[in-house]
Amino acid sequence: MRAIRARLSALLLLALLGLAACGSTPPSVERPSPVRRDELQGFSLAGRFSLRQEGQNYTGRLDWRHADDSDELLLSSPLGQGMAEIVSTPDGARLNSGDGKPQTATSADELLRAVLGYPLPLDKLADWVRGRSPQGGTMTIDALGRPLRLRYEDWRIDYEYDSDEPQALPGRLFVERETLLELRLRIDEWLPLIASPMRRLPARDKPSPRSASDPASSPPPPATPR
Repeated sequence: MRAIRARLSALLLLALLGLAACGSTPPSVERPSPVRRDELQGFSLAGRFSLRQEGQNYTGRLDWRHADDSDELLLSSPLGQGMAEIVSTPDGARLNSGDGKPQTATSADELLRAVLGYPLPLDKLADWVRGRSPQGGTMTIDALGRPLRLRYEDWRIDYEYDSDEPQALPGRLFVERETLLELRLRIDEWLPLIASPMRRLPARDKPSPRSASDPASSPPPPATPR
C-alpha cells in the first residue's frame, strides 16, 4: 500500500508541478517567445521533467494544457509512453494511471491531498510556471525585469530563460520544498491556448498499462489481398 501511494504521489506531483529534464541536454537555440509573458492566460506547454522524492528519481515528458479553471496534464515516459493523466474541471478531478484504476475527487485540491497526504497550493501552480507571484510570495527579478526567484511559504522556485527578451517565458524551472522534493522542468514549447473547449491531448498521451514490447499493444498486420 505504501509503495502504491508513493508511486501515485510521484506521478501526481510531476503532473501538477511539471518538472523537467535531468542529465545533459543539447544547447538551446535562442528564439523569440511566441507570446508575451505578461499577456499569457490559457496556455499549452510541452517539456521534460525530473523529480526526486523520498530517495527516488523519476524522469519523463509532460504535456499541460491550462484554460481558465480547467487543466489537462499528461505524464509520459522518455520514449513517449503514457504513464498518467490528470483532468481537472469545475465538476471534479480525475487521475488515470497505467494500472487502469482511476482516482477521482470533487476538486484537484482534494485529489492531491488524498494521494500525497498533505496539501499543495494547486491554485498557485499555473501562476508559478508563468512566473507570477501569488499573494504572500516574494519575487526577485533579474536585470531585464523578469522573474528570477520566487519564495512562497516553504516553496522555492528558480527560473532560467532561453533568450534575452524582457517578456520571455521561462525555459527552465527548479522547484524545491524543504526536504520533501526537488523538481526540475525543461519547457520545450510554450503556446497560447485559445481554443475552447480545450482540445484533447495527443493520442500518445493516453496512459496504457501495456508496454511497447507487448504484442497486444501493436496494431494487427494488414490483411493479405487474395
